[in-house]
Amino acid sequence: MSKPLPRKQRVLNRGYLYSRSGEDIKNPEVTLIDIDSSILFYFENVIQPSIEENGENIKVPIMYASPERWSAIKNKGFLRDKKRQVITPVIVYRRTSVTKDDTVPQDKLDANNPHMFYTFEKKFSQINKYDNFSQQIGLLPQREYYNVMMPDYVSVSYDFIIWTSYIEQMNKIVEKVVYSDGAYWGDPEKMKFRSSIESFEDATEISDNERLVRTNFSVTLRGYLLPKGNFDHRSTTQKFLTPKKVIFGTETVDSITKNIGRSGQFQEELPEETTIGSTPSVGDLGVTTTNPIVFNAGTGVTLSSDGVEFNGGSRVDQTISIGQDVSSTSNVVFNSVSASSLTLGSTIFKDSQITGSISILGSLTTTNNLTINGDATVDGTLTVRELHTEFVSASIVFASGSTQFGDTLDDVHEFSGSVSISGSLSLNNYSVTEVSNDTTLVDSSATALVTENAVKSYVNTNVIQANSYLRKQVFKTSNSISAPSTASFSAISSSAPTGLTSTSKNDFIFFINGQYMEHDALDIQQAGSTFHLIVNNDSIGYDLEGDDEILAIGKFDS
Repeated sequence: MSKPLPRKQRVLNRGYLYSRSGEDIKNPEVTLIDIDSSILFYFENVIQPSIEENGENIKVPIMYASPERWSAIKNKGFLRDKKRQVITPVIVYRRTSVTKDDTVPQDKLDANNPHMFYTFEKKFSQINKYDNFSQQIGLLPQREYYNVMMPDYVSVSYDFIIWTSYIEQMNKIVEKVVYSDGAYWGDPEKMKFRSSIESFEDATEISDNERLVRTNFSVTLRGYLLPKGNFDHRSTTQKFLTPKKVIFGTETVDSITKNIGRSGQFQEELPEETTIGSTPSVGDLGVTTTNPIVFNAGTGVTLSSDGVEFNGGSRVDQTISIGQDVSSTSNVVFNSVSASSLTLGSTIFKDSQITGSISILGSLTTTNNLTINGDATVDGTLTVRELHTEFVSASIVFASGSTQFGDTLDDVHEFSGSVSISGSLSLNNYSVTEVSNDTTLVDSSATALVTENAVKSYVNTNVIQANSYLRKQVFKTSNSISAPSTASFSAISSSAPTGLTSTSKNDFIFFINGQYMEHDALDIQQAGSTFHLIVNNDSIGYDLEGDDEILAIGKFDS
């Protein structure tokens, strides 16, 4: 056993020390093993990868690879049994990284003393019952509350390797895995985590006596971690109980003595009945304030009893008055008025704005800006130094004669009739000086716009020829084979039009006896009317023979 902590370092809140024995409320726990196991459960019970071999449906095993096993797999390329036979099909995976998920922020302030919890109440228990006896003695139902610490949200990445003997088998497995992308993986009875699958990489392995189909891919699970360990001598779940009984005590701060005095003070002999609302007498019970209330007149206000103290011992009448009548029908005069708004009839003056109609019979001079939210009608002549107009877009007529229309790129300006431009046209600060009808586009001008006729003529002459070349796919079969590396065709490769990349081996696909031939091991050569395919035997892994049939698909002249 570990040595107990000193008393000063122990937890003072006894709510942390409630016994949890015999309860059905368990401490939640989410670990990395739970996330690893959710992948295994989902593959075995939901995806259920399987292949067909010799008319029999075979379940594909999936296993978590330890670091030693994963290293052996990466070095040897696959798994082998005790007899050194390759094990296929099989799926292995391992955890590669664990990172904090910043998209779900979690501020615990102190990791060893968290301050964020999820609180829930246990609805039924032996201590929260409520009966007649408890009601008579003032006992309240004692409720049980539990605080569960908020977890840390993480992104856990895994690497997967799939081995099969044939591509058809691999396709069946990959299709099921791809279809599960974005689903929540895990046991529904426990916990599930959202998945994200990255691209699949084909890594087929070919040796002298073995050929294995291999696929690599990565999976990221967005999960959460809640360890079971102690935080400040607490588990991840804390239990709290409400009090059964609340008692309010009473006490006096100062002693009350009997004094003989006027109204508002205690007397030794008081009448049993006192008339409320009558004039206080010597025998009445009243209240006297220690600090009296004083009313003083202010600016523009007159008091009938200015400066008289009121302590409750005697009646004080106060009449408050101002210098003039301010009723709704009176004419009120002010030297100056400061207010947030002024309403005159239907016109409102507020924050340098006038709401409603206003008629100016004389001249109006303003040194600041004038804003009119409604319509403005000018019966005479409107003379302005600079005119700005706004309605979704804006326009400015400058004194120089230049005009600016709009203030943002999404403004639209409509003109009825023709537009004549004597100078150049600037579009987004790019100058256009002419409209060209050059059908050959030979000038390559950077400041000219071409007409529809020029573009159509150029496309008919150049683009159609290029499209014909790009769409060309002609089948040819070899007419002779020179073992071990050369196949000959009676064909001529097409020449690429001007502006396109010259014809190369990348424009052809070759098949030998129905099997695709890898481009990295091939090269082509045109000799007169004969097209030669030259094979790198060491790279492709075999030699050409006289009875082989080689099919070429690509850009041949018809």
